[in-house]
Amino acid sequence: MSLLTNVMDHSLDDGYAEAAARKKAAGEGGLPKTLRAKLGLAAGLVLAALVVTVGAAQARVAAPVVAKEREELIDRIDRETDAADALEDDIDKLRDDVSARQREALKHSGGNDRAELVELLSGATEVHGPGVKLVVDDAEEAGTGADGDPRTASGFSDTGRVRDRDMQRVINGLWESGAEAVSINGQRLTALSAIRAAGDAILVDNKPLVPPYTVLAVGDGRQLSTRFQDSADGLYLHALQENYGIRTSISVQDDVRLPAAPSVTVRTAQPSTAQPGTAQPNTEKSEKGTS
Repeated sequence: MSLLTNVMDHSLDDGYAEAAARKKAAGEGGLPKTLRAKLGLAAGLVLAALVVTVGAAQARVAAPVVAKEREELIDRIDRETDAADALEDDIDKLRDDVSARQREALKHSGGNDRAELVELLSGATEVHGPGVKLVVDDAEEAGTGADGDPRTASGFSDTGRVRDRDMQRVINGLWESGAEAVSINGQRLTALSAIRAAGDAILVDNKPLVPPYTVLAVGDGRQLSTRFQDSADGLYLHALQENYGIRTSISVQDDVRLPAAPSVTVRTAQPSTAQPGTAQPNTEKSEKGTS
């Protein structure tokens, strides 16, 4: 009981009491903690408000400068865009001029009959006449990509989709069957045209094609259709239809119209000077065909 009585009578430790007395005597009691915290918070808010005010003032001062720089940048972009458009127009005009000069040169390459034949074979002029219309399209169940485009699907070989080498065989088969002029999706083919693949896309002279592929060929319509379907390339196309579901249709047309080739490359061959005792080489003759 004496211990409990001592604790109740002396609840504050003597050491704490002495330390508090020394602080009070030295004048270090200070402000209460709650008031000190309030003053610190107020000082922080005043400082933050000062920073925000200064930043807003600087932004207002710099706003006209930024807006002016933005307008200058927009004007510069517009000027460069106009200059690029003007250059493209000049390029198109020069390309048309070159094509016209090439066609004019072909017209004066010989007699009238020869000139017409050269123009026809080189694709330098528009042509029309009887022929065939052949449509080749991917199979209905061909694999499609995430965007619904069959050209972006994986597994390009066996998905019922037309490939570049399929179109190569079709075009070469039409040439061999007697076609005088051929176009794919409105693009005229010549002896220098190339059908290639870039990824999953089919390119004709570096221009992408979109299925269905509509092939127009000028020639004796019925005879051309029969010869092509009986040829090895026609049978190959039929096998694609039977095995992979590729859709094809061919019809005889009374009149088909093919545009001129977008550009005609004029090439001339010159005989080389043969050394005494050596045979004179023959000039190579270009042959129709699409590689």
